[in-house]
Amino acid sequence: MEKIKCLIIGSGPAGYTAAIYAARAGLKPVLYTGSQPGGQLMITTEVENYPGYPDGRTGPEMMDDFRRQAERFGTDIRNEMIVRVDFSDPALHRAWSESGHEIHSPTVIIATGASAKWLGIPGEERLQNAGVSACAVCDGFFFRNQEVAVVGGGDTAAEESTYLAKICTKVHLLVRRDEMRASKIMQQRVLNTPNIQVHWNTEAEEVLGDQVVEGIRIVNNKTGERSELPVTGFFVAIGHQPNTSIFRDWLDLDESGYIVTTPGRTTTKIPGVFACGDAQDKIYRQAVTAAGTGCMAALDAERYLVQQGY
Repeated sequence: MEKIKCLIIGSGPAGYTAAIYAARAGLKPVLYTGSQPGGQLMITTEVENYPGYPDGRTGPEMMDDFRRQAERFGTDIRNEMIVRVDFSDPALHRAWSESGHEIHSPTVIIATGASAKWLGIPGEERLQNAGVSACAVCDGFFFRNQEVAVVGGGDTAAEESTYLAKICTKVHLLVRRDEMRASKIMQQRVLNTPNIQVHWNTEAEEVLGDQVVEGIRIVNNKTGERSELPVTGFFVAIGHQPNTSIFRDWLDLDESGYIVTTPGRTTTKIPGVFACGDAQDKIYRQAVTAAGTGCMAALDAERYLVQQGY
């Protein structure tokens, strides 16, 4: 059993930023990276919208920068997962790693992020970062003046489609039913945008291309008719799944599984437990906003420790 002042669960922009601030505050944080050190940015090629990188940076390079900065200030980074927690004692929280190591800490910062939901069709995984994306705001710039496709029927798909329509020549929106699940106002925006073509009762069967996306094969699930669309970008907008299952018995989660925090703060219903990044943010889901809440969580944890007399 190991006693520490600050445990950070998860890496990525939120976790590493929390570590930088916590380390500089003298909290000697221990950070467990999880199964994907660096988070979703590890499957992102070019990042051009993060301030301070005027020439852009690949996702893995950026996360290596974040990691090295956290280590520079003394963060103990461990490439392992936290698989179980016990928040029953409000004064001292317990966590166990996959190797069975037990940690006791008065503060825990949760930065486990979220994972994009994928279709699981041929070519989708192979061509990720080569035309397949789960974030139009992140990657849409690379498809300026090109023809792209979006799959999904909810608000996320509607928002991604209307965003892409501003910079792409044409957007094909694939909806597997004969109606959208999106809110009425979002549906109207889609239907009133001239360069968005909605394909009803349509599903993607395969992403085509050798090195990059060259098209997609689609099928009408009513008629069985198959065809191909000559697109260079394929955006999967069927939602994200927050990586929060191990906290379900202890923290309040919303209907989608995101951790509920105090509005404008990172505090949860458990004193000393804070949540940041995509584990609690289902609206923005950007590297820069995740980093911002990581900073907030570390400051909240520092103040909490002072209040508790540490």
